[in-house]
Amino acid sequence: MKTGRPARSSEVLKAVLGQPGALRMRPAVGLFFLRYMRKFRVRNIDGSIIVHSHLPPLDSAAYGRFIRDHLRGRTDGPSHAQVAVTNACPQSCAFCYNRDRAGRPLDTAVLLRIVRELREAGVFWLGLTGGEPLLQKDLVRIVEAGADGCAVKLFTTGTGITADRARDLRRAGLFSVSVSLDSSDEAVHDAGRGFRGAFREALRAIDVFLATPGLDVGVSAVLSREMIRNGETERFLEFLGGLGVHEAWLSEVKPASAPFWNEDRLITENDRLALTRLQDRSNRRSGLTVNYLGHFEGRENFGCTAGCKMVYVDAFGEVSPCVFTPMTFGNVRERPLGEILAGMRRGFRPSESCFIRGNYRLLEKRASRGLPLDRAASDEVVAEARFGPAGKYFRRYEKPLESRERSLPHAN
Repeated sequence: MKTGRPARSSEVLKAVLGQPGALRMRPAVGLFFLRYMRKFRVRNIDGSIIVHSHLPPLDSAAYGRFIRDHLRGRTDGPSHAQVAVTNACPQSCAFCYNRDRAGRPLDTAVLLRIVRELREAGVFWLGLTGGEPLLQKDLVRIVEAGADGCAVKLFTTGTGITADRARDLRRAGLFSVSVSLDSSDEAVHDAGRGFRGAFREALRAIDVFLATPGLDVGVSAVLSREMIRNGETERFLEFLGGLGVHEAWLSEVKPASAPFWNEDRLITENDRLALTRLQDRSNRRSGLTVNYLGHFEGRENFGCTAGCKMVYVDAFGEVSPCVFTPMTFGNVRERPLGEILAGMRRGFRPSESCFIRGNYRLLEKRASRGLPLDRAASDEVVAEARFGPAGKYFRRYEKPLESRERSLPHAN
């Protein structure tokens, strides 16, 4: 079982103190991260000191950029980004956040430019997604471009992965991979993914990635409300522990498309808190790391940063606040990415809860215009949207982001 090993305290301390500027962080920020990291069993995977896959390894250049530009600096640009490198996919997931997106796919030259411009804007964590990113023939080149300054994570169904390609991706600088797997029941997973054989393909891919030295290997699972409430999540985590993966990256079904604009299919705050408690209990035990998105973006930690610190560029060049928000603020073929990001950022601010969860009814009202909503409709949504107080981190450190006067996107 290749789960890495718990990092020794001396290794964690050496990794953190080895980063330039680590000791010059504001005390409130340093204390926040100390308390946050204590919720995880920091892991040593072939020499990389890893809290979880939503942060770069503590001993990496990408984490150094995080400290310099976002913990100590006042960088306005995003810290996290996801890029769809293709929209092609053999599966047809019921909850797919790209369900309604269409257009002319970006070519490799444009994708490489986007990766470079995101890094220059402040991104230090880059998720590559799709569609199925393994169908992108130039994926190794894209990973290599992103790994120059970013921690690069791959989200994949695992379809078609080979040992040679996994090694090529790792050599190109891939830090982490999450294989889609939503249930320990083969029939349930295949049905949710709309693809017979999806379960077996995922298990095969996990074995291939685990055999790739130095790669952080996890499972990305989309949980239904029923799964959360009937105790199935705990049983699922036990199953994943038996697979030997390093991490379970959990999220719930989001109202990113019309079939899920229904309160009966969405989780409540009590459900979210139940999952955060499950994460904390699980991480106090030995075994895999549990990393629930609703814990990371909860009010008690970072909150939701869609549109300001998190951005998404789809396979057709449309720029959205996050993968779960079918809105566009411009296309990279038509306007400079930096200009689009700046305009979007004027309308968004860190909030204590998920933007799409709190505002999907505003999208529903305009859905007849098509999804993702165009720029004009997206501006209308932002004008009406509810933003709560910032999450704990941003209340402590990024107060200027909350208090400075903001105009509507593209008002210039």
